[in-house]
Amino acid sequence: MIIDERLDKLTERHEALTQIVELMAAENRAGFARLQRVEQALSGVEKILTQMTQSMDTLARVVELHEHRIDDLKSRG
Repeated sequence: MIIDERLDKLTERHEALTQIVELMAAENRAGFARLQRVEQALSGVEKILTQMTQSMDTLARVVELHEHRIDDLKSRG
């Protein structure tokens, strides 16, 4: 193989590696964008779960107060 052929092969390999690196970089950017969307969605779910938990705690307190009230009414009557 002469030097020109070797240089041509090296140039081809370099171009192929450059394309691979560019594809990998694009895939990483796309993956990062998907990850950010998932994190945003999970943040929304976390807020909803927090609100639901607070609502359930409030409801449990109301139920307990009503049970005491019913017990009081039963004991009077």
